[in-house]
Amino acid sequence: MSDDSADPLISGYRRFRAETWPAARAEYEALAADGQTPHTLIVACSDSRADPALIFDAAPGQLFVVRNVANLVPPYEPDGQLHGVSAALEFGVKMLNVGRIVVMGHAHCGGVAAMRDGAPDSVRDFVAPWIAQGTPVVSQVAEAVDPAEIEQASEEAVVRLSLQNLRTFPWIAEREAAGTLALSGLHFGIADGVLRSLEGPGRFEALG
Repeated sequence: MSDDSADPLISGYRRFRAETWPAARAEYEALAADGQTPHTLIVACSDSRADPALIFDAAPGQLFVVRNVANLVPPYEPDGQLHGVSAALEFGVKMLNVGRIVVMGHAHCGGVAAMRDGAPDSVRDFVAPWIAQGTPVVSQVAEAVDPAEIEQASEEAVVRLSLQNLRTFPWIAEREAAGTLALSGLHFGIADGVLRSLEGPGRFEALG
C-alpha cells in the first residue's frame, strides 16, 4: 500500500475528519437533508491566495462560489454553446434565489497582468481568448493612470467590467431593479488582508 502521509490533500482530509467533522457533522447532515440556501453568489478568481470561504469566514452552505481566471463574467450570450460561468449564474439566481452577487478581484492577479502584458505562449488555447474580454478596459486604464497605480487600477477595472456584464443578463437586471438582488464589487489585498468595496461609480474604499 502506498504511503500517502506526504500528500497534502489526504493529510488535510484527515485533519478535517479528526478535528472539524465531529463538531460540524450535524450541520453537514442538515445540508444534505435540506439542501443548500446560500445567501450570496461570489464570482472570484481561481488564484489560490484569495479563497472567498476563508476571507469571509463562511460556513458550508452560505456561499455559492464561481471561480475562474481573473474573476470575469462574460456578457449574456444564450447561444447554445458551453458557458460555465453563465450556467453557474443561472443556477444561483434562478434555482437558489441568492440575494446578492459579489464580484471579488484581488491584488497581484496574474490574469489581469496578462491582460496588460499579453498571455504567455504556453496558455494560448484557453487562457488567452478568455482574458481577451478584459483587455480593452485594462488598456484604457493603463493610459489614464500613473504607472505606479496601473496594477490595482486594472484589477478594479475588471471588477467593474464583470458587474457591467452581469447586468446584461435579463433575469439579473430584473431582480436588481426589483430590489430582490444586490450586486457589489470587492478587491482583496493579499499582502495586507484588507478588503476594499466599490462605492459609487468607480471608487474602492477599505472596509473597517
